[in-house]
Amino acid sequence: MKDTDPRIWMWSDALNMLDRAERMHRQMFQPAPTPGSRAHHRAPCWEPPVDVLETEREVLVLAALPGVDSDRINIAIHNGALTISGERVLPSELRTATIHRMELPQGRFERQVQLPPGRYEVARPAVVNGCLAVVLRKV
Repeated sequence: MKDTDPRIWMWSDALNMLDRAERMHRQMFQPAPTPGSRAHHRAPCWEPPVDVLETEREVLVLAALPGVDSDRINIAIHNGALTISGERVLPSELRTATIHRMELPQGRFERQVQLPPGRYEVARPAVVNGCLAVVLRKV
């Protein structure tokens, strides 16, 4: 039952709509593929959120990829940007399941992150607690 004060329930509804809009934006990102690129043939359908942290010796990029098999993740550095791409595959249970809620995006993803100026090498990518952690060593 909603509160009788319209300011309270209207504010709550507005916050819920903003949350849904932000979630849809993250899940439905579709960058325009460049001609001749691999993405041109199979365009990504969602973009994972990322954190970028810098220390004196490294840049750490964390990408939220829960449920993504590490064998389906590609990492590349080109023109000062890190590209993380891959695919989240639907679990086989979905073929026969009744879906009550499905918020995790499925299918192809790609995220490009502009790196701080410098030269980097990928030191040790790893999947930790549902996040891809890419450590870039400054060279």
